[in-house]
Amino acid sequence: MLAAHAQETNEVELLKQQLRQVLQVQEEQRQKIEALTKQLDEMTKKQSAEAERKKLEQQLAAELQTNAPASTPAPATSAPWSPSQPMTVARAGSAYMNISFDTLMDVGGSTAHDPSAQLELGDHDPIKRGFSLRNAEIAVDGAVDPYFKGFGNIVLKLDKNNETEIELEEAYLQTTSLPGNLQVKGGQFFAAFGRQNPQHPHQWAFVDDPLILTRAFGPEGLRSVGAQASWLVPTPFYTEAFLGVLDGQGGTAFSFRNPGQPDALGVDRFHGRATMDNILRGPGDLVYVPRLASSFDLTDQQTVVAGVSAAFGPNETGTHKHTQVYGTDLYWKWKPANAHEGFPFVSWQTEGLYEIFDAGADAGAGLPAETLRDWGFYSQVLWGFKPRWVAGLRGEWVDGNHGLFDSQDVFRGQRTRISPDLTFYPSEFSKIRLQYNFDQGEFIGTQHSIWLQVEFLLGAHGAHKF
Repeated sequence: MLAAHAQETNEVELLKQQLRQVLQVQEEQRQKIEALTKQLDEMTKKQSAEAERKKLEQQLAAELQTNAPASTPAPATSAPWSPSQPMTVARAGSAYMNISFDTLMDVGGSTAHDPSAQLELGDHDPIKRGFSLRNAEIAVDGAVDPYFKGFGNIVLKLDKNNETEIELEEAYLQTTSLPGNLQVKGGQFFAAFGRQNPQHPHQWAFVDDPLILTRAFGPEGLRSVGAQASWLVPTPFYTEAFLGVLDGQGGTAFSFRNPGQPDALGVDRFHGRATMDNILRGPGDLVYVPRLASSFDLTDQQTVVAGVSAAFGPNETGTHKHTQVYGTDLYWKWKPANAHEGFPFVSWQTEGLYEIFDAGADAGAGLPAETLRDWGFYSQVLWGFKPRWVAGLRGEWVDGNHGLFDSQDVFRGQRTRISPDLTFYPSEFSKIRLQYNFDQGEFIGTQHSIWLQVEFLLGAHGAHKF
């Protein structure tokens, strides 16, 4: 009996010992679980903080991108530097400035002894047989602060004697954060008339300016000091309304308060009339440029942009003499869904203008008061048939009623021009363009010209409108 009792005691002690061991293991496991849980919580908190930090960085980048010009790269990232990035030369907080330099050079010949006298009337067109350089521009743009961005464009040109000319082509301030889809800009800028007038020469699809634009707006296009307001209309597709108010004085306001050119006696004349050099008497002497443009997709592969424009203001040929210009423009582009590097594509662009010039009388020149009317259009097709290669064809026609000074005015009379061209883009920083012009007009007869144009770009230009 004693032996049985001792055996039972030993078994109880053994069970107690085993129970203590199990409880000890459970305690160790509990401690490990708590330690792992704590470690996991700390890691989760770190990951949440990192995710929150990245989210805030993305929100900040989006805000900066919204307030910056279209050409502004995203805030600093770890991506390697690319030569296509703008050259940022100054930065202070959210402000910055980019700078680029673009040059267009022409070489060629024409059956016309002096192409610039009657054929190439644009200020950036080839100026003579042989070599010419009519556009070397320094462009700067950037964000001033969260409310404004600025743009400046300084153009250098060589005249027939290779003497340097310089002009401040554009310099304006533009808002970035007005409510109600509104935007305002002020300074010196190209008027928002039609499609090509606001474009710089490096954006053109051909070597020279269309005839109807030089006839209505002169060699330098319609630009002046002033202000412009635009409103993005809340429609299902893009629609924007513009209203520009320009000073409208000088050669860059060709058909308006333009003193013209001096004759042999030093008298300033325009369309044969001596100009008045009128001073600004009030708002009625400014130039007003309204425009309405819309864009929508016909299909996933086709886009159309259509617009109507006008310009109203006084001219210098007499007291209370005015000029009216009306225009319509259309742009269509097709690009397949499987396009590679933007090719292939086909685009069509056309503009038509109608001008009414109320000319004053000039008894000394034997010219009565009369209304001069001019009209015309250009239409161009571009075919990007393979990457970096674009073929183009442009047709133009201009005409007008017969004023008494047509025989000496190169900006009047009937004229047609047909221009095929071929452009090769070695990269996005350069291009080589070959163009032939067939010109025919009642004052110039038939003329043939061929031009080779080369462009190079340093830095990066700001993005342009589609």
